[in-house]
Amino acid sequence: MGVVALEANTFDDLAGRRGQCTLLANVLVMTQQMLEIAQSDDWQQVAGMEVERRELLNECFATAVSPEHSEIFSEALAAMLHLNEELVSLLDAAKAQAAARHSGQVDTHKKINQYLDVETH
Repeated sequence: MGVVALEANTFDDLAGRRGQCTLLANVLVMTQQMLEIAQSDDWQQVAGMEVERRELLNECFATAVSPEHSEIFSEALAAMLHLNEELVSLLDAAKAQAAARHSGQVDTHKKINQYLDVETH
C-alpha cells in the first residue's frame, strides 16, 4: 500500500485553482493523511477526519463541475477512490484482528468459568 501515482502536476493543478479545485485538493491530501494514520492503527482519528472530509466533499460538489475542470476532477476522483479502497482494506483487517482478539477473550473467559466451576464442586 502506498501513495497513489498521479500525474506529477495533479495536486499542483488542483491547488492552484480556486473554489472546487482547492476543496478537492484538500480532500485528496486529507485522504492520503487518513491512510497514513490508519496504517498506524489510530482509527479514532481516522473517523474524526472522515466527518470533516465528507463535509469538504459536500461543499466541493454542491455545484456542478465546470467542463474545463472535468479532466483534473476525473483524475483526482480516481486517486481518491484508490485511497478509499486501501482504507477499507485496512479497516477490514483491523476489524478481523479485533474479532479474533474478542473471540480469544471469550474463550479464555469460558475456560476460567469452567475451572472455577470444577473448583467449587
